[in-house]
Amino acid sequence: MQHFDFSVLLEWEYTGLLLKSLWFTVLYTLGGFALSLVIGTLIAFGQMAKNKPVRYVSLTYLSWFRGTPLLVQLFLLYYGLPILFGIDTVASVSGIIALGMYSGAYTSQVIRGAIQSIDKGQLEAGRSLGFSYAETMRKVIIPQANVRMLAPMTNELISLTKNSSLLSTITVVELFRQANIIIADTYKTMEFLLAVAILYYLVNNVIGLIGLKLEKRWSTGEETK
Repeated sequence: MQHFDFSVLLEWEYTGLLLKSLWFTVLYTLGGFALSLVIGTLIAFGQMAKNKPVRYVSLTYLSWFRGTPLLVQLFLLYYGLPILFGIDTVASVSGIIALGMYSGAYTSQVIRGAIQSIDKGQLEAGRSLGFSYAETMRKVIIPQANVRMLAPMTNELISLTKNSSLLSTITVVELFRQANIIIADTYKTMEFLLAVAILYYLVNNVIGLIGLKLEKRWSTGEETK
């Protein structure tokens, strides 16, 4: 039977590296999520656009990024651009962009679904008050949609945090890759894999708790109807 030595986790040399890499994981995830919100908003409104070319481009984007694995997208972006176009790529930047583009396809559906769930009468009421379409969306529809999209957006952020571990495949030193580097040095595989799992678990549960608190704060009571 293998002997486990979890005391190695108390050595600051290794614990410090894990915590530092966890911080980078959080930064990469937040960067990717911020980009996904921008892309998701554009794709969501593109899908709802009356202009057919814009709608087709949005649907094509959605189809591609939902239909191909994130790992393949990472490799195409990081290794493919230098080969095809001679563009120098930076691993961390490529990772954030890939996370954002991948997640943007999913956030677009959250945004579109939340907007379309608002009664059309509210859009008509805003227009009858003299608001433009953009003003009605900004002042009437979007504030209500934000409440409805909060829970699925929280889930998407949690998923993106876990997916960030794939950045290790393009040499980004985030939490999972740092753990593998330490494992290669110490041969303590299960000890550090368990530590990594616990760190991901804690971060994702913090995200979940923040999401729940925001839901309660912004709740209007209509969400349960």
